[in-house]
Amino acid sequence: MAYTIDIISCITEQFVALTATEKRIAQFILDDVAAAAELPIAELARQTSTSQASVTRFARTLGCKDVRDLKVKLAQSLAVGQRFILDVPDLEGVQGIYESIISVLETNRRALDPDSLQKAVGWLTQSRQILAIGMGGGSTICAQELQYRLFRLGLPVASQNDGLLVRMMCSAVAPQDVVIALSLGGYTPEVTDSAAIARQYGAKVIAITPEDTPLAKQADLVLPLVVTENDYIFKPSTSRYAMLAMIDVLATELAMANKAQAKDRLRRIKLSLHNLRGGIDRQPLGD
Repeated sequence: MAYTIDIISCITEQFVALTATEKRIAQFILDDVAAAAELPIAELARQTSTSQASVTRFARTLGCKDVRDLKVKLAQSLAVGQRFILDVPDLEGVQGIYESIISVLETNRRALDPDSLQKAVGWLTQSRQILAIGMGGGSTICAQELQYRLFRLGLPVASQNDGLLVRMMCSAVAPQDVVIALSLGGYTPEVTDSAAIARQYGAKVIAITPEDTPLAKQADLVLPLVVTENDYIFKPSTSRYAMLAMIDVLATELAMANKAQAKDRLRRIKLSLHNLRGGIDRQPLGD
């Protein structure tokens, strides 16, 4: 996949060094990237009170072949969404963070599929080993959290988030193994490809991801997420709470399905931590 120049960054970084005429063109583009990407060169020159020759020189200053190349790169910059270019006001404030989390949890609670959950519990209980894979921030953290939750129950589990190691480990699975692939988007190619490799070698693949995504299509079983994002890009993604909740649900069901083993492992861990740190009895098990 070819690297695409970030033309918006080029414009902002070079803005101070531009001529007065070029600055008018640059400011017009930054104010409305979508319009600038669509306007003919003559209209772009008219609206910036410059000439077509000036617009062409501006494009070349930025490293573009011509104005057409500039417009193509502007259109590519819009592929990530206008919300990352325009200044979107925060209408909800700090309290909106909590409200968004509550909303996404409620949405995903209603989307929970009990039959798929029980099928996943059965596969994981009988597995030789469990591999949790996830990349890119929230999914990485959740893959690690899955490992931390399941080893306490006496289950053989590991997590990995390095692209090459994930691929290697999924190539080394056996039919008795289960791979849990986590992705908030469902489009991360390293995770999708690794899930397909694991299935090729007979492992069961459980995907915690939105339905109808490339990753979901490579899974034997999907524990679906409903991922919703708003236009205020500075707030952390609330969707990762839905993934964490799914991990909590899955871990709890696994513990209930293997009560004797889970109780013994949890007791051992509690005793070990109590001997180390002391304190009150109701501390979280493992901070």
